[in-house]
Order: sequence, then structure tokens, then C-alpha cells
Amino acid sequence: MTALRQFRAAPNLLTLLRLFVLPFLVITILYRHWGLAFALLWVAGVSDGLDGVLARALQQRTTLGQYLDPIADKLLLSTLFVVLTHVGVIPRFVTVLVLSRDVGILLIATLLFATGALRSFPPSKLGKLNTLVQILGVLTVMTSEVLPRRGLEDLRSTLLWTIAVLAPVSAAEYAWIVIHRIGGPDAMSGVRGD
Repeated sequence: MTALRQFRAAPNLLTLLRLFVLPFLVITILYRHWGLAFALLWVAGVSDGLDGVLARALQQRTTLGQYLDPIADKLLLSTLFVVLTHVGVIPRFVTVLVLSRDVGILLIATLLFATGALRSFPPSKLGKLNTLVQILGVLTVMTSEVLPRRGLEDLRSTLLWTIAVLAPVSAAEYAWIVIHRIGGPDAMSGVRGD
């Protein structure tokens, strides 16, 4: 499939929609238009779910989509952590831990890929759990801004503390797996942080 046709594949168009929504989501959060921001977050979330379903149903799995989808997901989540911290609804230390983990994993994966030490970086179960808790945390933070409830505030606090613990733990697990794989016989199969 040519590069242009890959861009026009329905799943990739949905991923591009997610990237298109991102600056408007940031703007609405900065101006504290929580209802609109919440709606845009749902548009991004639904497009993320649909792109995978469409890729399978229409048999439109593309090389572009394999790279574009996780990049869009990570960009959306990281940007939300930064902007929600900027407006004071996520503590700074949580965002520092999240971004430090992501930047560290990205640097290590890039170096290992560039040197040929590891070529494949599938996410670990703990990495997937970390991402799931981050998504739930951001969703809960946004929901509690739209519908302030005591139960949501407690859930928000619990999720943010869980994120603060999971981020460095999953980074340490990733480092351990990489060290193990580089020294082992399957060094070319590798792992990727999520």
C-alpha cells in the first residue's frame, strides 16, 4: 500500500482526527471550559477505540498505522498530563514521574534500535497496566471537573497516587527486561515500553 493510500485508510484518518482534536482539547482545558474539554476527550477516546476495530474489520492494518497510533496515544496522554498540571488539577510530581518514565523509555528504545541491540519493543503487562491507570486517571480528573462529587475526588486521588507508584516501577521493570534481553539469546526480539 502506498504512503498516500495508507494516510487515507479509515483507521489512520481516525488517528489523525485524534491528533487534530488535541490542540483544541488543550485550549479548552487552559480556558477551563471543562464540559467542552470533556466532550473532546471522548471524541479522542472513541476515535482511538474505533481505529483498531476498523483496521481489523476493513483489513486496513498499515505500517503507518502501527507507528502513528501509539505515537498519537502517547502524545495525547502526555500532553494532557502537562496541561492538567499547568491548570493545577494534577500534582506536578505525578507528571514529572510520568514524563520521566516515558522520556527514559523512548531514549533507551531509540538507542537500542539504532545500535541494533533490540529491534522489537512490545509493551509489558505492567506497562499496559500503567497506561490503563493513566487513562483512567486523566478521565477521572476531567470527569471530576465537570461533575464534582466526593466519590470522584477520592477515586482521583487514589488513581493519581497509583500512577505515581506505577510509573517508576514500570520503568524499572522495563530496564530490567532490556538488560536481561540484551544479555540473553533472544536479544533481537526485545521489548518496548508502552
